[in-house]
Amino acid sequence: MNSMPPIADLDLRRASLCQLLHWLAGGRVQPQALADAYQTAIERLNPELNAYVDVRYGLLQEQAHMADRRRRDGVIGRLDGIPLALKDNFDMAGWPTRVGLPGREKPVQSDAHVVSRLRASGAVLVGKTNMDEGALGAVTDNPHFGATHNPHRHGYSAGGSSGGAAAAVAAGLAVAAIGSDSLGSIRIPASYCGVYALKPTHGEISARGLVPAARRLDAVGLLARSADDLTVLLQVLAGYDADDARSRRRRVAFALPDWEPGNLRAGLLPDLAAVGVQAEVIEVFEAALAKLPHALGDRRTVDFADWDFSRTRRAGLMLMEAEMLGTFAADLANAEHPVSARFRNMLGFAAGKSAADYAVADRVLDAATLKMRRLFAQVDVLVLPTTPQGAFPLDGPAPDSQADLTSFASLAGCPAVSLPMGTLSNGLPIGLQLVGARGSDLRLLELAAVCAATLDVEPTYPVLA
Repeated sequence: MNSMPPIADLDLRRASLCQLLHWLAGGRVQPQALADAYQTAIERLNPELNAYVDVRYGLLQEQAHMADRRRRDGVIGRLDGIPLALKDNFDMAGWPTRVGLPGREKPVQSDAHVVSRLRASGAVLVGKTNMDEGALGAVTDNPHFGATHNPHRHGYSAGGSSGGAAAAVAAGLAVAAIGSDSLGSIRIPASYCGVYALKPTHGEISARGLVPAARRLDAVGLLARSADDLTVLLQVLAGYDADDARSRRRRVAFALPDWEPGNLRAGLLPDLAAVGVQAEVIEVFEAALAKLPHALGDRRTVDFADWDFSRTRRAGLMLMEAEMLGTFAADLANAEHPVSARFRNMLGFAAGKSAADYAVADRVLDAATLKMRRLFAQVDVLVLPTTPQGAFPLDGPAPDSQADLTSFASLAGCPAVSLPMGTLSNGLPIGLQLVGARGSDLRLLELAAVCAATLDVEPTYPVLA
């Protein structure tokens, strides 16, 4: 019998996934108590934060009860009893997949691939999180379900389109979360909310059951409160899926995390201001680099003169808008539950373009692949801020450049990690982004953990107590 004192709810919500797995394995906490702590926090905080759009407490308790029983029987999964959040563009049997759109209330019949993996691992799926309408945006100010507020400051954007997922993790309303990333939809909210995020190598995690934004760009993304947590989630979710046309059977093998930090070749852009990064973000970025002389020792300026961050981001956006015309045709035609004027206008832009225009935008993906090959022949990792700016007020204009620095990894199919690197003068967090060659996911996560340990700047979770 365990004689240790019970762990306070706040400490349960503050703990990382790996810490909770340790406590669960040692009997310090039971899945039921963990679920209760998260349910109580969601009931209290979500009405103001609006991170979740659908939570079913009866199902939450049922899953926790089953996890308790499995732990008593001694046959458990890798994530048994861990409360996780799911972005509302993944299918989960018995739940509607709203994708941030009105009128989608019919429950789906089957699970997305990642949901099946999570269920098999014993994870407790808490609920569906808020997102931009149709995943087309980076603000999570949804006209149908309301805005998700940044847990660091009410009235500020949590980023998007996985803003609800990032806010839930930062605020201690989920241990970790699964979202999607097409041009930066995981990494942007991670930067604004002060959490960790991984966009894996394209195709490494099956996207079957994810409502597509642009299938050549879409990646299942991971959000957590430590780099080690992301590694655990990746190991649970990665793998070949014959029913996903873009799933890879290790065509690009995982590179072992065997970099020698002192010999690591880190690539830096020559002029961040020239690509639109705000002066204050550059200051925090340079301060972070100054603390990482060993982790990022061999620094080399890389030539990006041939890469227009803004233009290529717009090309990726057009690919998304064009594909969404088909994906959301029924929603666009639904007069009873109309989409917003903004969403309709953005897809209308693509409708006014020709097949030749689409082909020109599509060629940017090939250009990104070639740029990626040349880049990672010279360096091991590209290091840059995650976003050109920090979180901004919800009642003001959204910057067009939010995805400028994240879109390269998406277009090239590379893995990318965002980790907290410090705070701006207004006290809001900002992220550091590490981009690697295809297949270098584990190496990036190891490097992110080394950098995070040195920087030691992540906020004290949960941001909302």
